[in-house]
Amino acid sequence: MNFKRIEAFFWVSKLSSFSKAAEQQCTTQPAISSRIALLEEELGVKLFEREGNSKVFLTPKGHELMPYAEKLVYFAKEFTNTANNAAAYSGLLRLGVSETIAHSWLSSFLKRFQEDVPGVALELTVDVCVTLAKQLTSGVIDIAFLVGPLSDPVIVNEHLETVPLIWVASPKLKIGDDGKSLSFLSRWPIITYARNTAPYNEITREFAKCSERPARLFASSSLAICRQLVIDGMGVSALPEVAIKPSIDNGSMHIINTDWHPTALTFTASYPMTPHKPELLSMIELAKAVITEYVV
Repeated sequence: MNFKRIEAFFWVSKLSSFSKAAEQQCTTQPAISSRIALLEEELGVKLFEREGNSKVFLTPKGHELMPYAEKLVYFAKEFTNTANNAAAYSGLLRLGVSETIAHSWLSSFLKRFQEDVPGVALELTVDVCVTLAKQLTSGVIDIAFLVGPLSDPVIVNEHLETVPLIWVASPKLKIGDDGKSLSFLSRWPIITYARNTAPYNEITREFAKCSERPARLFASSSLAICRQLVIDGMGVSALPEVAIKPSIDNGSMHIINTDWHPTALTFTASYPMTPHKPELLSMIELAKAVITEYVV
């Protein structure tokens, strides 16, 4: 059986397009169409249904055969990488990171990665975790360091770190750092993560339970904006300790001891099972080493 035909089947299914599969395989659309036609003739089954001029969908038999094609493409990649390790560590990797990581150990990681894996170029995207998750599943990026784990069954999640959220304020507010209740903190605006995030929902619930007055919440998807609002004395916030340490060290923020903290954030390195890229495993191990050094 011709492997290129199976590979064409895999990529057409993955990308839902003959033309995109042709681009991925560096060939022409007629060549991909021919491989699929020959594979269907060889197997005696129809693998795809067309919708309009471009969109294609797997038939029930195509769905049944797809897991086997995935394994064959995976093992072919492994075979090549084992024979030639140099091929496994060259080219372009598209990395997405959350803002919390961008404000903590990302620079150290990029410096080490450039030194340890000079043959791989990195294309970096910094965005909110919801957007990164969508880009990961749609193939826009190869791997993401984000709040996880992601629940998609085709995504692999490797634990990176658990980051506590601590209550902080500007010294301008004269709150003090001794024990405070959430009810006390509700005197000031509460600066939080964006709506529909886990910290926002959790903070909203807790203030609703323990505060006599409705909490005034300022929600933002930007960690940098949240941090600056706190520094400017606009309110109090529960922020990731690892990302605001410089502001605490230089005295522009101070920690408030409270009777409740939001649940710590869990960050994972998340990537699709296929297509397999063994260099991602080295990247994850390097990230874990950098995190250990950064925390110490």
